[in-house]
Amino acid sequence: MRLSPVQKIENISSEDFLKTYLKPAKPVILKDFVTPKSPAFKKWNYDYFKEIAGDHKVNIYGSEIESLDRVASKPIGQSTFSDYLDLITSSPTEHRLFLFNLLSIKPELKNDIHYNDVTKGKILKWLPFIFFGGEGSITRNHVDIDMSHVFITQFQGIKKIWLFPWEQSDLLYKLPYNFHSITNIKEPDYDEFPGLKYVDGYEAIINPGETLYIPSGWWHYIQYETEGYSVSIRALPSSWLEKWRGFKNLVLIRHFDNVMRNLFKEKWFDFKVRKATRKANRAIKRQKNFQI
Repeated sequence: MRLSPVQKIENISSEDFLKTYLKPAKPVILKDFVTPKSPAFKKWNYDYFKEIAGDHKVNIYGSEIESLDRVASKPIGQSTFSDYLDLITSSPTEHRLFLFNLLSIKPELKNDIHYNDVTKGKILKWLPFIFFGGEGSITRNHVDIDMSHVFITQFQGIKKIWLFPWEQSDLLYKLPYNFHSITNIKEPDYDEFPGLKYVDGYEAIINPGETLYIPSGWWHYIQYETEGYSVSIRALPSSWLEKWRGFKNLVLIRHFDNVMRNLFKEKWFDFKVRKATRKANRAIKRQKNFQI
C-alpha cells in the first residue's frame, strides 16, 4: 500500500477549484475554506459546549476494528456530553461520538461558521455535521452512502485521513452491498488480503482551521492523532452516475442488504466475504497483467 501526501493550498478561485480538484475528483487541503474570522474559532471550546449542551445524553462508540464484519458498529455505552468531553481531555481513548450532531441540537451554532465557498454554491450549508473523538479513535475505511463530496474542517486537534479512489474498491475488499472494507488497513495482513499491496492512496493531515476536500465516492479512513472535533459539510454528487449510485445505495441496496441479513444471518455475511475476495483476486490479476 502506497500513500502520497495531499497538497495544501489557499486563496484559490472558484473556477480553479472546480477545474483542478472537484471535476477531476482530486483531494486537496484548503487552508481557508472556513474563513479565519469565523466566530467558531473564538467561541467554541469544550467548556462552552458543556455549558450549552452538557446534559445531553450521548451514545459512545469504541474501536471499529472489532466491527469490520458488521454493517455498523454498536454503541458501547452512554453518558452525558459533558462527561464524554471530560473523558477525551483526560487521557487517550478510542471512544468517539457518532450520530450525535450538536449543530442540530443547537442550530444557532451554524451561524458561527463562515465559508469561503469555492464550490459556487454547491455545498449544503444547512446540513453540517460535527464529530468528536478521543486520541487514538478511528473510523473504519468506508465510502459515504450518498456519494456526496465532503469537506471536513478541523477545529480542535489533529486528524490523519487516508484516502483511496472508488476505482480501487475491489483491491480494498469492499464488502458487497455495504460501504466499508473488511480489511484493517492500519495493520494490513498481506497474506490474507494481498490486494492491499497494489493500492495507491493519499495521506492527509489536517490541523485546526484546515479543510480536507474528499471527492464523491472516495474511501476514507479517519484517525484521531489527538482528541478533537471537526465539522463536515457536503456537496451533492457532480455527475449523473454518482447521483444514481447515491440514490441506489440509499433506496435500494441498503434495504436489500437488511432483508438478506435478517433472512440468512451469518450465511449472508460469509457469501459477501467470498464475493469480495473473488473480486479482489480478479483485480490483482489485472494489476499483474498491466505490469507485464
